[in-house]
Amino acid sequence: MSRPAPSDEWVASVVHDAVAAPSMHNVQPWRFRYLRRSRAFEVWADFERTMPHSDPDTRGLHLGCGAALLNLRAAIVHEGRHPETRLLPDLTDRSLLASVRLAGRTSGESGLDALYPAIRQRHSSRYPFEERQLPEAVREALAAAALTEGAALTFPTSWHLGEVLELAQEAEARNITDRGSDQDLARWTRIDAPSVSAADDGVPYYAFGPRKRGGKAPMRDFAGPRRVAGRDAADFEQNPQLALISTDHDRPEDWLRAGQAMEHVLLLATREGLASSFVTQPLEWTDLRWPVRDPMTGTGCTQVLLRLGYGPHGPGTPRRPVSEVLDIEA
Repeated sequence: MSRPAPSDEWVASVVHDAVAAPSMHNVQPWRFRYLRRSRAFEVWADFERTMPHSDPDTRGLHLGCGAALLNLRAAIVHEGRHPETRLLPDLTDRSLLASVRLAGRTSGESGLDALYPAIRQRHSSRYPFEERQLPEAVREALAAAALTEGAALTFPTSWHLGEVLELAQEAEARNITDRGSDQDLARWTRIDAPSVSAADDGVPYYAFGPRKRGGKAPMRDFAGPRRVAGRDAADFEQNPQLALISTDHDRPEDWLRAGQAMEHVLLLATREGLASSFVTQPLEWTDLRWPVRDPMTGTGCTQVLLRLGYGPHGPGTPRRPVSEVLDIEA
């Protein structure tokens, strides 16, 4: 016996989970369409929500949409259905990033059902983490989660970690004086209270975290040159724990896979009690992104750089209403 057609309320609730995904500067560069006749979701890129200076090739946009796709799959699995997923189903339309057809029952695809509760618990944390090492078993589980989505996760150590930290520091120094980067921050960060209460995207001041006073953790200062009243300063980790997510190639399909791997890793990390944040700065500069890669192989394209550890989970950031990002068609 076939299952009844999903209600519009059910469709909206699934998309509500999908849009809890992270995106660079919380731009939320996605749209969704649900086709009743074929019982399929479509994930579309919203190219009006791009950052021409920080993300000129839209790689970051694809990563965010890939993360939303992973959340969509997890929500569908949680509801007992199988998400039959295709990336880039129409090569003549670069805006159509993925299709997800509801294809019968499932018993829990790739453990996604177990990760579903973490969708609402995961938030980026721009606070200091403890100087406590991740257990090897947790590292191995995070690497396996990335591999499930077609990407590789590695933890830089020794001189490689030092080099990555230097590249992040160089990128941050460039961003401070780069007019384009400052324009992106000005558009997608919210300093004053009136704009924060009205905004449903971007990074609000309460999610900036404290100013970095000391430590080696690579932290982006979302305030830029602007002053934020009442903002504290803090010392961050001297031994930050970073993770690289890489793919064999560097195409839109690879970016989408990396975005799904990123979210799979973040949801598992959240379930394991870890806090996390992003280190996008060195990946925004072409000449700095290449040397970030794993030196042991000399191959692979670094797509994501994460900071992981034990510490306070950050506050939630705003999301656009589902009604603004979802269309339902016959």
